[in-house]
Amino acid sequence: MPLSFRLLIALAGLMGASGVALAAASAHGADASRLASASAMLLFHATAILGTVALLSRGILHGGIGLAAAFGFVIAAALFAGDLTLRQYAGHGLFPMAAPTGGTLLIASWLAVSVAALWPKGK
Repeated sequence: MPLSFRLLIALAGLMGASGVALAAASAHGADASRLASASAMLLFHATAILGTVALLSRGILHGGIGLAAAFGFVIAAALFAGDLTLRQYAGHGLFPMAAPTGGTLLIASWLAVSVAALWPKGK
C-alpha cells in the first residue's frame, strides 16, 4: 500500500478521534454548538477519506485526482473544524474566512471525487 494511502488512513483516524472528542465536549459544554458542527465535519470527512482511499486502492478512481480530493478533505475539514474550535475556546478564529475557505475546499473535494470517478484512468 502506498505511503500516501497509509498517511491518509492515519489522518482519518486522527480526524475521527478528534470528532468524537469534540462531540463529547459539545454535549457537555455550555453554548458549544460550534463544537457540534466541527465534530460533524471531522467525522463525516474522516469516513469520506477512508472511502476515497478504498476506491483508489481498487483502481476505481483516477489516482491523481482522487488523491487530491482525499488530501483536500483533510485540509478542508481541519480548516473548518479548527476555526470553529478555536473560536469556541480562544474567542477568535484561525484567520479571516478560514471556515468558509474550508467549506469551499470541501465542496471542491467532493466535486473532485466525482471527476475522479468519470475521468479515464489511462493505463
